[in-house]
Amino acid sequence: MGTRSNQPALDRLHVMLFAALMAAACFPVAQAGQAFSGSSAVASATNAPQGSQSQSASSDLARRDERYRLAPSDSIALTFPLTPEFDQTVNIEPDGFASLAGASSVRLQGLTTGEASEAIRAAYAKVLRDPIVTIELKDFNKPYFVVGGQVNKPGKYDLRGDTSATEAVAEAGGFNEAAKHSQVLLFRRVNDQWYEVRSLDLKRILTGRELAEDTELQSGDMLYVPQNFISKVRHYIPSSGFGAYYQLHP
Repeated sequence: MGTRSNQPALDRLHVMLFAALMAAACFPVAQAGQAFSGSSAVASATNAPQGSQSQSASSDLARRDERYRLAPSDSIALTFPLTPEFDQTVNIEPDGFASLAGASSVRLQGLTTGEASEAIRAAYAKVLRDPIVTIELKDFNKPYFVVGGQVNKPGKYDLRGDTSATEAVAEAGGFNEAAKHSQVLLFRRVNDQWYEVRSLDLKRILTGRELAEDTELQSGDMLYVPQNFISKVRHYIPSSGFGAYYQLHP
């Protein structure tokens, strides 16, 4: 009878011990996950709260819809309405800086024209009182796409208006005989560190079965046409003359 009366207490003790062992087992795993998250952007996003994940993803994707940002080799015209002697056209150098007449160099790479105007105004504030400056983008990196792999004219092409994946391949001279039409890869930049990769079945699109899947390209996209299996093993296949002789004399 004494053993039966102590059974609920023993059960509770067992439950508490089991919970303590599970907590001890899970603690090193959590620590390892935190250590891993420091070296991986994906792991960091996984450990973040769900709200911050959605905000981060939306902010990364929203960057594609922002104003144009200046890049090396861009050319801008500066106009000073009150001090026209400072009017000039400057080029953004490979290091991202622009040399300003009468002021120090200023880094403009990655800025919108509005942000660049503020940076230039701050640079001239040392020599002018309340400077007013306007910026006009004269020359810039034009929209482009790249087609590589098994096409007749691989290279970089200007993106002029709406261009689909099949139209881009056609502009690159079309597929060659070694192309794998059904698995064309589309590389699209999502942010400064990541690309989105999609597989496009252009064979189905070109036969008229999946016309809605003919993706419209964006500036900076790259299409890669892989090599088909037959072309990979072709050099292992005997020539036609040797093959005929082999069939006649097995």
